[in-house]
Amino acid sequence: MDCIFCKIANKEIPSNLIYEDEKVVAFYDLSPQAPVHFLVIPKKHYSSLNDIDSKEAFADIFSVIPKIAEKLGIKDYRTVVNTGESAGQSVFHIHVHVMAGREFKWPAG
Repeated sequence: MDCIFCKIANKEIPSNLIYEDEKVVAFYDLSPQAPVHFLVIPKKHYSSLNDIDSKEAFADIFSVIPKIAEKLGIKDYRTVVNTGESAGQSVFHIHVHVMAGREFKWPAG
């Protein structure tokens, strides 16, 4: 498989890794949209949110985000999951953007 996030998860290419366990990894985004911007991905490949086959996989991703936020000293943050090309997904391996360090408005955009 030629997936850049699978390669990061398998340590075939370098990343600025900030968290790893047996199911997920987190690393800083190469094009940050906030002072703090990292991605959390499952090690198992799922193309998008639509492809996750178990609630445990979803829980694996989201359960580590508060731990990483605490480790980084951030209390308020935004999480974003883009699902599909027209929704802004550019890497087709599910990933959660976690952004902090600036004020966010709603609605986004």
